[in-house]
Amino acid sequence: MILAIRKSFNAAFTEEKYQNFLKNLNAPHPGAIEFRVAETPVFIDKAFTKKMMDACESIVDIITDPNFKNYTNRAIPKTDTVPNETNLAEMIAFDFGICINDKNELEPQLIEMQGFPTLLGFQVHFNEAVFQSYDLPSNFTPYLSGYDKESYLKDFKEIVIGKHQPEEVILLEIKPHEQKTRVDFYCTQDYLGIQPVCITEVITEGKDLYYINEKTGLKTSIKRIYNRVIFDDLHAQVPNLGSYLDLTKEWNVEWVPHPNWFYRISKFTLPFIDHPYVPKTSFLNEIKKVPKDLENYVLKPLFSFAGQGVVIDVTPADIEKITDPENWILQKKVNYAAIVETPDEPAKAEIRVIYLWNEKWARPKAAINLARLSKGKMIGVRYNKDKEWVGGSICLFEV
Repeated sequence: MILAIRKSFNAAFTEEKYQNFLKNLNAPHPGAIEFRVAETPVFIDKAFTKKMMDACESIVDIITDPNFKNYTNRAIPKTDTVPNETNLAEMIAFDFGICINDKNELEPQLIEMQGFPTLLGFQVHFNEAVFQSYDLPSNFTPYLSGYDKESYLKDFKEIVIGKHQPEEVILLEIKPHEQKTRVDFYCTQDYLGIQPVCITEVITEGKDLYYINEKTGLKTSIKRIYNRVIFDDLHAQVPNLGSYLDLTKEWNVEWVPHPNWFYRISKFTLPFIDHPYVPKTSFLNEIKKVPKDLENYVLKPLFSFAGQGVVIDVTPADIEKITDPENWILQKKVNYAAIVETPDEPAKAEIRVIYLWNEKWARPKAAINLARLSKGKMIGVRYNKDKEWVGGSICLFEV
């Protein structure tokens, strides 16, 4: 996006440098990265960052409103409601597409949001590998709110561990060592000292939970859970799991973040936001008249993840066949701008701004980010097969 820096990076780029970057990235946990990693970071100038942060903070105003829980209660399916909900979501992510408006200006447009963790550990390592492998300007950083690696990891650790010892905290996931994002679990373990544990491996005794510590081999009490389980994924995998921890029962543990926040801060929240960088979104059941220009809209199920069920090219027939319109949203289509110059065709970019929220703070803080590059119709592996300069990356913000 910053033309001079982009030209300089591309001119100096070689396949050898990229392979060295991948080597550095894979070094701590060989074979743990299954997804494609893009050849380049995304360079973001101050003006664009300001626009994006303005949108984020306006949404934070809504999330911190005392009435937020009241109007998001319907977001949580009764079958997936977990007891002992906390007062805040310790991790929040906002996904923005980089777009061009009708004045030919670059602007962010919110795609989705989630009250759920993402690659909070891996992106720290990713940034180090980027700067280790490429000659990059020093006045760029992946961190926000004045964070650097040390201060970010300090807050990340305090939020996840709380008042407990690392061995009393686990990262809970479904078959964590088979997940495509498992490299993040391993990096989190490196930085925080907490073990990834499968939902099938948790030991229950009354309302108390235990796991087998891989270092000591001992049954160890679980006081706090760093939750990475998504119910949609859980429901899909139940037939192959056997016995597993029922998250909807009351246990003597603390949650970070509590699973209910996955639903509260989600696509469900989008219709409540009125901001120029947030595309107009409506619950499907509240639309009195279907727009004639459906080609300018996207149809999304509320309760799905990773883009599953999204209808890009919407037709009246798509809407007519939906039997539960209260669980769908119709969102004005965001047209990504192909603005990242690459050796062949330019790439589109999506930025995920990641917030941390310590219960001691009145508001969450923007902390770090991830980026994804695409040359396909959507961001995602299946839309970018056999393409280069696409995949997972990181934004470097001008400071």
